[in-house]
Amino acid sequence: MGAFGVGQPLSRFEDGRLLRGGGMYVADRALPGQAYACFLRSPHAHAAIEAIELENARNAAGVVGVFVSSDLAADGLGRTAVTLKRSRSDGSPMFWRAHPGLAETRVRHVGDPVAMVVAESLDQAKDAMELIEVSFAPMPAVTASDLAIAPSAPAVWDECPDNVSHVFEIGNWAQTNRAFEAARHVVRRRYVVTRVHAQYMEPRGAIGQYDPKENRYTLYADVQYPHRVRDVLAGRIFRKPTHDFRVVTGDVGGAFGTKGWQYIEHRLTLWASRQIGRPVKWTCDRSECLLADEHGRDLIADVELALGDHGSFVGLRVRTISNIGAYLSSDRNLLATFVNLPTMVGTYAIPSAHVHMTAVFTNQSATAPYRGAGRPEAIYVIERIIDDAARELKFDRISLRRQNLIPSEAMPYVTSLGMRYDCGDFARNMEDVLAFADWGDFEKRREESRAKGLLRGIGIANSIERAASPGLEFAEIRFDTSGTATLFMGTLNQGQGHDTTFRQILSERLGLKPDEIRVVEGDTDTVAFGMGTMGSRSTVIGGSAICAVADKIIEKGRKIAAHLLEAADQDIRFEEGRFFVIGTDRSLSIGEVARSAFQPAKLPDDVESGLYETGTFTPKQDTFPNGSHVCEVEIDPETGVVQILRYVVVDDVGTVINPKTLKGQIHGGVVQGLGQVLMEQVVYERSSGQLLTASFMDYAMPRAQDVCDIEVHSSPHPTSLNPLGAKGAGEAGTVGAIAAAMNAINDALSEIGVTDFEMPATPFRVWQAINQRRPAHA
Repeated sequence: MGAFGVGQPLSRFEDGRLLRGGGMYVADRALPGQAYACFLRSPHAHAAIEAIELENARNAAGVVGVFVSSDLAADGLGRTAVTLKRSRSDGSPMFWRAHPGLAETRVRHVGDPVAMVVAESLDQAKDAMELIEVSFAPMPAVTASDLAIAPSAPAVWDECPDNVSHVFEIGNWAQTNRAFEAARHVVRRRYVVTRVHAQYMEPRGAIGQYDPKENRYTLYADVQYPHRVRDVLAGRIFRKPTHDFRVVTGDVGGAFGTKGWQYIEHRLTLWASRQIGRPVKWTCDRSECLLADEHGRDLIADVELALGDHGSFVGLRVRTISNIGAYLSSDRNLLATFVNLPTMVGTYAIPSAHVHMTAVFTNQSATAPYRGAGRPEAIYVIERIIDDAARELKFDRISLRRQNLIPSEAMPYVTSLGMRYDCGDFARNMEDVLAFADWGDFEKRREESRAKGLLRGIGIANSIERAASPGLEFAEIRFDTSGTATLFMGTLNQGQGHDTTFRQILSERLGLKPDEIRVVEGDTDTVAFGMGTMGSRSTVIGGSAICAVADKIIEKGRKIAAHLLEAADQDIRFEEGRFFVIGTDRSLSIGEVARSAFQPAKLPDDVESGLYETGTFTPKQDTFPNGSHVCEVEIDPETGVVQILRYVVVDDVGTVINPKTLKGQIHGGVVQGLGQVLMEQVVYERSSGQLLTASFMDYAMPRAQDVCDIEVHSSPHPTSLNPLGAKGAGEAGTVGAIAAAMNAINDALSEIGVTDFEMPATPFRVWQAINQRRPAHA
């Protein structure tokens, strides 16, 4: 481990540039001659489009184009597709409908785009948009997940009258049923995980540019995986060769899974650019985000936990309803509905389990991965039912967990839902977090709160997630004639600190200093390939690709060094950036070898000039970051205000590349989980389907005063599944936070008889729950 290598708590190299205003976001880009686009979006949740009058808008000042669905159809613009094989309960194929780009004969959620206006300025585009007259015929809408499958529910799609897209299940149904029949205790609950929005610092944007001279399209956009965006645009939308498309992504002000690859604005800015012969820029207003973007979460779970005489877990049954919104445009709209299912047994040895998921359509925006992509929901389900079982059956909740945790000596462990946990010490995580959080003295602190008329609660959650799922990732190292290196990565930074993490990994492998390394991401013309950033995979898979290509560089460098040092290849060892002749003090730095690589006269006959290599890595299976979270809260029963007093995490993310950036990742993830628990929620009015939380006036976001200092402790158990031993950290904080905080809030409210409180814990909802129980409690 060098001064800049793996394990060092380095500050992020990119922060200086960003803090000085040197970022390059979509809003910062301006192309010569660009026009500006805006979208007319539906004010109705469900309505037929009877007529559209466009003439006034087309004649408005500055307007260069007004487009509707018929224009896209006439030009043969394609659509995205779902490739996953799923079926309905009767065995028939799943029902799905991709978004057409602009609504055709019907709008299906508030914000559904109906028309696109392009003008010389954004103000002119917005003014012209106001002149479009649409005759809507409102239709009945459904926005509640549980009501969507009711017999009387309005159909989002006429061809799918029951609103069920498909079902999916895992586990052994018959075995689990037998376990329940023999169980001594069965505890049943329903839990609701609310709908939320990523609310990143940078709203989405896109600039489309068509070059008729090269017959080539360039998209500038804040996306998470540029190469996949390029491939979809080429293959599905425009049906042209991939090399006719370039996607460029600069700095990205947060993504969290929501900045995916199938948003309609990407294709429409490119298409409109070809239509008008100029670049077209669209930037999402903050007030437009919740209308234009995909949402996250939105799940109802009916949960049953079967226990034996002394509290041993013998079976788990879960039936979930996943709300996928109005459109099912790609596999990504389904990821959060099923990737969570295998981890619903959590860190516990539950011998029998079965989980059944029903995906339903509603008149809402589509859902897609949001930080954790279903894993926070899974841990929420198992950790809530354990707390409720302990409360109902009079077990100590820590003892109940302790006796059912998978022991470290059982690793690798295959769960009843088919996941292979390769390593970890779940029991040690829990014992450590209990000690750090001073759990043993909690009752004293609760008495102190009682004396002040306040309710105090503490909650725990043992978390685990499947991360860095198998998939290819790419890295390339190019040394130049000066001996410094450029690292090209197929992943993409969205604020995680890749520029720092990847330099550390390369510094560890090649002994280079940070200023001798340049990191390049986000341009499909520059980086040969990449799957992008999602699912806590960048360090695990991208970092492992760096290891693979670094090994190739070392191997070629060894041959060059051997020739220069007049030694046999096998007598050269590489260590801390230098090639040594074994048993002597003769050596060359990798920079010296790189410079020599560009001088053919200094090379052996069988070695090609230059020093540049590519590498890829594909893991054999998922990794499983895990940990334990403890949250302590205090509630004022007179106001319903919940105060987070203390939050402690013990996390096992495998090898820690940078302790400082890791804590930043955990902090951010925890706060996003706490935000959902305390205040965040996308709310639609049930009868009309109107979006009630379209701005920060209605959609509350956590601020510094709403959270406490977050205490993070690492308990690394490196995995053998990749050369770094890393498991992934980007989503770990959120995975445990929702369950830990809600368990703490319910623990506090249980003092006055409230035991089934659901998120969000806004002051009004908490106050209401308290006052509904006060008479009975008194």
